[in-house]
Amino acid sequence: MDLVPFVGEPLALDLVNTRPLTASGRADLFAADGGLAHWLALEGPRMSDVAFASIGAADADDLAPVLAVRSHVASAIAHVMDRQPVPAADIEGLNAAMEAAPVVRRLDWTDPPRLVSERTVEPMVQLAGFLAEDAAALLAGGDARLIRKCEAQDCVMLFVGSNARRRWCSAARCGNRVRVSRYYQRSKTS
Repeated sequence: MDLVPFVGEPLALDLVNTRPLTASGRADLFAADGGLAHWLALEGPRMSDVAFASIGAADADDLAPVLAVRSHVASAIAHVMDRQPVPAADIEGLNAAMEAAPVVRRLDWTDPPRLVSERTVEPMVQLAGFLAEDAAALLAGGDARLIRKCEAQDCVMLFVGSNARRRWCSAARCGNRVRVSRYYQRSKTS
């Protein structure tokens, strides 16, 4: 399994998917130097808050708020997928992250006038609050019941299975490997 972040699903799932399975167990894509900054760059336009673009290696020294949100999101999603109640500790953790980075809205009277949303706390707390809000929206929405795990044996990636026929996180990432493996097994036994 490669260690390239799997992105393109709802942001909360992309966050959980930063812990892929490798031959030696779960990896943490944020643990590598620049891992978080790389992931944020891949997420691009979905990371609408300008302060996130300025998160660099120095800020990544204190990943604790983001890692806490990731842990709560992963646990909450696992419970939803198992059709179990989400633990109160996970709900409280997501709520605490959102409360620590409240959104302040202000009117910017430029041409054209617009409503601007800002968070006025340090960048990692801002990011944790933003990710917690995204996760809360996913968990409270209709897509939560459509979250599935990739069917490839050595993959733990999650995705929203809005197409009932979708079985893999990505046809290119896991689907091809599974199909090639099946073909090899069939040709080997013939």
